[in-house]
Amino acid sequence: METPKHAIFLFLSVSHVLKAEKILKAAGIANQVIPVPRDISTDCGVCLRVEAERKDAVTDALRGGVPWERTVLL
Repeated sequence: METPKHAIFLFLSVSHVLKAEKILKAAGIANQVIPVPRDISTDCGVCLRVEAERKDAVTDALRGGVPWERTVLL
């Protein structure tokens, strides 16, 4: 099995994605707002992508600041 390269953070709204992007930028964590991949279902059309090895750092940075629906490793 291939090692995941990215972690996708799914949110319930675009405003949560934008708030999370701002929090991660302030924390110095590289991220990218992308359309939700077709094989992943969500109510929001965009999500955040980060390097898989930064998943725990992102979780720590977002905890208490903005809720997310789930995280998927790709």
